[in-house]
Amino acid sequence: MKQIQLIVCSLAIILFCSCNTKTKTDTEETVEKTPVKLLVLTERGGQHGGFTDAGIKWLGEQSQAMNFEFTEVNNTEKINDEFLSQFNAIIQLDYPPYTWTEDAERAFIKYIEDGLGGWIGFHHATLLGEFDGYPMWQWFSDFMGRIRFQNYIAPLANGTVLVEDKTHPVMQGVSESFIIPDDEWYTFDKNPRPNVHVLASVDESTYTPDSDIKMGDHPVVWVNPHKKAKNVYFLIGHSNKLYETEDFTKMFSNAIRWATE
Repeated sequence: MKQIQLIVCSLAIILFCSCNTKTKTDTEETVEKTPVKLLVLTERGGQHGGFTDAGIKWLGEQSQAMNFEFTEVNNTEKINDEFLSQFNAIIQLDYPPYTWTEDAERAFIKYIEDGLGGWIGFHHATLLGEFDGYPMWQWFSDFMGRIRFQNYIAPLANGTVLVEDKTHPVMQGVSESFIIPDDEWYTFDKNPRPNVHVLASVDESTYTPDSDIKMGDHPVVWVNPHKKAKNVYFLIGHSNKLYETEDFTKMFSNAIRWATE
C-alpha cells in the first residue's frame, strides 16, 4: 500500500513540474514573439529618394524575419517624449539634422542622453551646418563627433570600406573590406575620430572615378560611446544599389538587432 502511495505521489510531482515548465515556456515564447518597434524618419523624393524607397522596401521585407514593426514619418511634427516612448529605436534614413521642431529636438536629446532606445543614422544625418534657413544644431554636431559638413563627391564614386573594429556587434559577419557603390562620400571640417569610436573607414585611394575631394583619414561608420543610447552612424546612404550589397545589408541588420537589445 505504501509503495502505491509513493508511486502516486511521484507521478503527481512529475505532472506538477511538467505543467509549470509548460507554462513558463509558453510565457517565454509570447515574450520572444513581441516585435520591437522602430521609428523611421525619412525624406521622400529628391536625390536620396531612391535609397530611401529601397530602404523602406527592405525594412518591410525583413520585418517578419527579424521580428520588428516600423512606423515611417516624413517630418518631426509628431515627435515628443510620449511619441518616442513607443519605440525601441529610431532610424534616420537619410533625414537631416535640421527642420526639426523644438519639441522634437528636446525629446530626441532626452531619448539619446537617457538611453531610452537605440539610434541608427544614415548619410544625410550629418548634413550639419546652416541649411535652408535653419541654424546649426550644435548638440547634434557634438553627437556626431563635433563635426560640420564641408563637402561631398557630387558625381558619385565607388569606394572600398575597411573594417577597423571586427569585434563590434554591427560588424559581425561583415567582410574585412568591401566596395560601396555610387556614394557621395561626405567630408567634414574636422575628423570625428577623436570624439567617437570608429568601426570602419574608406580608403580614398580606391575612389572610382578618382576625386580631389578627400579627407585623408576618413571614418565612415562610427558609434558615440559617450551617450547612453546605443547608436551607430553610416556615412554611406545615397544609392539604392546599397541594398544589393551584402555587406551593407548585413551591417544594417546587425545595427537593428544591436540597437534594440
